Amino acid sequence: MQPHISRAPDADGLLAEQLLRLTRRLHRIQKHHLEPVGITPAQSRLLRTLAHWSEPPRMADLAARLEVVPRAVTTLVDALEESGQVRRVPDPASRRVIRIELTDTGRATLRALRGARRGAAEEILAPLSAGQREVLAGLLTTLVDGAPEHGC
Repeated sequence: MQPHISRAPDADGLLAEQLLRLTRRLHRIQKHHLEPVGITPAQSRLLRTLAHWSEPPRMADLAARLEVVPRAVTTLVDALEESGQVRRVPDPASRRVIRIELTDTGRATLRALRGARRGAAEEILAPLSAGQREVLAGLLTTLVDGAPEHGC
């Protein structure tokens, strides 16, 4: 006699797949809304992160905050510096340390990004009622803040 094999769908697996599909959709929509601003989602994230520092951070500080390898930050900063969004400045306390600061162009881009992000959020959340959005916000907070990291 063969052991009974359940044919019931893996509910958690299906939910995980839906979350992955949603993540891809969010990325596509965000990218679409950022195109007129002339910036990628990764560059947008770096600019937004940079704007929250009280003084220009080091590249290593940005990498740690963004949870990426330093080389990834270097590539992003190179592109943003080329477009005039940021500039590298020497640290006043140590000439060997380079800090990254927003330029006026970068601050203007941040203002444009706010509108693009609102547009992307409106598009993705359009099918939800106000009540559903509240429920979703609570669930996402639980998922983002409530689970321990497992090295992923």
